[in-house]
Amino acid sequence: MIITDKSIIITLAVPVFLLLIVIEYLYGLKVGKNNYKLSDTFTSLGLGLMSRFPPMLNIGLQGAAFVYVGSYLNLKLLPLDSPITWIVGFLLYDLSYYWMHRMHHEIKILWATHSVHHHGEEFNLSTALRQTSTGWLWKWIFYIPMIMLGVPGEVFVTVAGINLVYQFWVHTKHIGHLGILEKIFITPMNHGVHHAKNAEYIDANYGGVFIIWDRMFGTYIPERSDIKPVYGTVKPLNSWNPIWANFQVFYQMVQDTIHTKKLRDKIKIWYGSTSWRPADVIENNPNQEMESLTKKYNPPLNREQKIFGVFQIFSIVILAATVIVTVSSQTYQETSIFGLIFVLTIILISSILQNKENSFNIQLFFSSGLVLLILSGSVVSTSLLASQVIIVHALINILYIVIGIPIQKYSLRESVN
Repeated sequence: MIITDKSIIITLAVPVFLLLIVIEYLYGLKVGKNNYKLSDTFTSLGLGLMSRFPPMLNIGLQGAAFVYVGSYLNLKLLPLDSPITWIVGFLLYDLSYYWMHRMHHEIKILWATHSVHHHGEEFNLSTALRQTSTGWLWKWIFYIPMIMLGVPGEVFVTVAGINLVYQFWVHTKHIGHLGILEKIFITPMNHGVHHAKNAEYIDANYGGVFIIWDRMFGTYIPERSDIKPVYGTVKPLNSWNPIWANFQVFYQMVQDTIHTKKLRDKIKIWYGSTSWRPADVIENNPNQEMESLTKKYNPPLNREQKIFGVFQIFSIVILAATVIVTVSSQTYQETSIFGLIFVLTIILISSILQNKENSFNIQLFFSSGLVLLILSGSVVSTSLLASQVIIVHALINILYIVIGIPIQKYSLRESVN
């Protein structure tokens, strides 16, 4: 049996991640250097939790490809019972990660899936959770050589999980220079450079655990004392919508493909560099104006939105965790429906955080319909814990919109008078 899914390791680490996020937020408040914003944090958590559903639903070719290569193209050079195998496996995984990561920054179609992780304009631990839901399309290709060499499935899954867990802590601004460690490992300081969109910092520091690959292949850039990193993507997302976050670059590529006249350019759009666009598209359909480097997307929120948003940060974590830990008691169809409900929930909440017109009314309609749909028992079993959590969440939303918001508005008017 070839084991290829590292999801269990990530699932077990999520509670620790969330605890550390809370600790970092409280620490930032204490020292006067808080860099958390409600909407940005909600978006990061929402995107991260959404990204767990594709592997849960076995979407993609990774499992089948790894099983085939491990069974029929395996050179079996690395026995499972050798400590050397684990060391070699760990190093090979990080080297493979380096090239996978680098190519995702250099080739447009790969960047389309990876850009989600870089949209965040704050650099904190929640940014680490801002993951793509389309990475299953081709990330796995870069790890095929490891499987061919004979890295056992158990070793692959373990080192992959450790590699990803390690990357969490390097997304913080509260840890400065770490001396000689920065010459060997990825650290918050050099990974912050990787997330910066300053022209001086773009496309650098790709390693997952080790910075030595960047030093070896010429992509290492240290943070300069005279240039403060500015985080985000050169073309800002300017949205909290998780679907737009996952498909913004794909949409841009399709539009450019339609508008350019040369067949060669229509093809090159997909495999060319991330910054390249056809000359005729730039001339006739620019639509790529770059905003101020330091301007951040952060629509103002009133008190009702803030209270609602804080509740949603905790509730979506509980909702997703319930679906994940009870997945064995659900049918594939039920898990798919729960995934769809979760995505729609994130979209509607992000709409409220963006001050979209009638967003609270739409949320009220959605929550009411959701309660009726689940209680009917026609789409998912009402006995499932996930069903019950969704109903409770929807009912709380209804009560807040129907009763909570009017009470807050009334009390505000009274205090003004």
